[in-house]
Amino acid sequence: MSERQVSKYIHAGDYVAEVVVTLILTDDDWSPYLSVEDAQKLDIVRRFLQAGDIAQAARYGRVFKLLPVAA
Repeated sequence: MSERQVSKYIHAGDYVAEVVVTLILTDDDWSPYLSVEDAQKLDIVRRFLQAGDIAQAARYGRVFKLLPVAA
């Protein structure tokens, strides 16, 4: 079993959060996968973004605001 740090992007409304999680790599058919804690962290960030609480979402990673560049 090995682990690798990756960035996951959570999109909600006009915002995207970049959250670093650990992928668990094994030899079984379910690989790669996240730990329960990392999956819950992504869910928490998604809920904060949906509620518009950017400050709380930013505690878990970088938050970006999306701006349209063409109509």
